[in-house]
Amino acid sequence: MSTAQTPNVWVPVCCDRVMRYNVFRQSDGSAYGALLCAVCNKNITLELEQIADLNVYGDGARALSLLASPKPPNAERRKAADAVDNDKTL
Repeated sequence: MSTAQTPNVWVPVCCDRVMRYNVFRQSDGSAYGALLCAVCNKNITLELEQIADLNVYGDGARALSLLASPKPPNAERRKAADAVDNDKTL
């Protein structure tokens, strides 16, 4: 991973709203996270893993900074094109 940090983060959005993020612990001690859309109930499961080497995921794999909240704002998001102008990571 690069040591240079960018001030931008990725925000998971579905149905023009920020997705909710919850963490669950299983009985064997492992954990996983889930992004959930409160409008359409679409969900994305995230498994916790050690990040030793991104190359095992294929050429060009990157780690992303992700913003997640168990209680995101209940408001429509502005369009992504408005924020892309100042993003130096794209």
